[in-house]
Amino acid sequence: MRTNTIHPSSTLRLTSKRRNSIILEFLKEWIRQMNLIVIGTQWGDEGKGKIVDLLSEGADYVVRYQGGHNAGHTIVIGEKKIVLHLIPTGLLQPGKAGVIGNGVVIDPKALLEEIAVLSSEGISVTGRLFISEAAHLIMPYHQRIDLESEKTKGPRKIGTTGRGIGPAYADKMARTGIRVCDLYDPDLFREKLKTNLIEVNLILEQVYHAAGFDVEKIFQEYLTYAEKIKPYITDTARLLNTAIDNGKHLLFEGAQGTHLDVDHGTYPFVTSSNSAAGGACTGTGVGPTRMNEVLGVAKAYTTRVGSGPFPSELKGEMEETLRKKGSEFGATTGRPRRCGWFDVLQVRHTVRINHMTSLAVTKLDVLDGFPEISICVGYQVNGQILDEMPTDLKSLEQATPVLKHFSGWSESTNGVTSYEKLPHNARIYLEALSQLVGCRIDIVSTSSKRGETIVLRTPFPTH
Repeated sequence: MRTNTIHPSSTLRLTSKRRNSIILEFLKEWIRQMNLIVIGTQWGDEGKGKIVDLLSEGADYVVRYQGGHNAGHTIVIGEKKIVLHLIPTGLLQPGKAGVIGNGVVIDPKALLEEIAVLSSEGISVTGRLFISEAAHLIMPYHQRIDLESEKTKGPRKIGTTGRGIGPAYADKMARTGIRVCDLYDPDLFREKLKTNLIEVNLILEQVYHAAGFDVEKIFQEYLTYAEKIKPYITDTARLLNTAIDNGKHLLFEGAQGTHLDVDHGTYPFVTSSNSAAGGACTGTGVGPTRMNEVLGVAKAYTTRVGSGPFPSELKGEMEETLRKKGSEFGATTGRPRRCGWFDVLQVRHTVRINHMTSLAVTKLDVLDGFPEISICVGYQVNGQILDEMPTDLKSLEQATPVLKHFSGWSESTNGVTSYEKLPHNARIYLEALSQLVGCRIDIVSTSSKRGETIVLRTPFPTH
């Protein structure tokens, strides 16, 4: 946001009328330029797709800033369910622009397939989708290494989707990655590919006893993709900053959840990128002083896909009931999600490291009919009670939950759109969540459908 800098002592010498005028102009500018980051507060699968779709109505650009097609955002429009993996959710709203930032790793084949699916649904992305020329590409050998590497880990498997995300980010950090812009310099692309495959094929054949790859085959395949995606490629950092200069509203859409962030998650059972709010800056080229708010999305309970510690995890009949009622199966892989009670320590940590300004609670209706609902408010580790989430993996794996119990509600919350019409005990539960994690609740989702949501406050001003 561009404002004139005035020293406080100078402000004191201004007339009251002039000072009020400056403050009013500042507030107008602040309201005019709203840039919002939407993140997951747990281990992903919190229902961010629906919330982003809902909020996209007030945004001009919706921007993906990290991850790849390992993410899955499910949106229900009427009776139709649409699952997006790479394309920003906001493109489901008419007239909105979607941006895939430099922090995303792109499988061009998967991207083109997704564009084709949207086209078959009557949704055109032409002139509305913009892809960073600096984004890194997922290559066929990344997927092969991902799968072969996971096989060797035994009980310490990460639970990767096998789609090449981690190896693509590893190449990025090793400075051997191939970027989108490289496709448009065939000689450079061929040379990079040839150099990479010398080492990659050696590893595949000698370490994993798997077949290697042919340079020419990949080269020709990716040149075909390059021609098809060329209309969407641009300098997205310039595009986005110019949009902000022109007073546009931007919504930054994270994939996965904060506790899968490679720096702040339950390492090593994490994703390979920064899914926390800070990733929105590095993954798009938009500076932190241009961000206004961070909204975190949390389920009314907790789920996790794949391996890793889960202190509030349930076992047996209760977990099966939650899984069945919540349709807890991965949007990308179809894997059953592990289910447990809401974890205050987990979400409170997320609130802190993202400096969250508000919270959206999803799937409240899944808890309908439970006579008692619990919240994890502490961990017991080696006889000690912890009220903060530990960093070390061993403590997390040994932790047992300290639970606080709440009376459930028999009335249905499904489809409720007014906070006052929620059952009394449901409101008590939500208010307890808000108080315990230290963040106000702005949105409550009461079903998977777009319109069945309680909006207490929207971050975007009305146009």
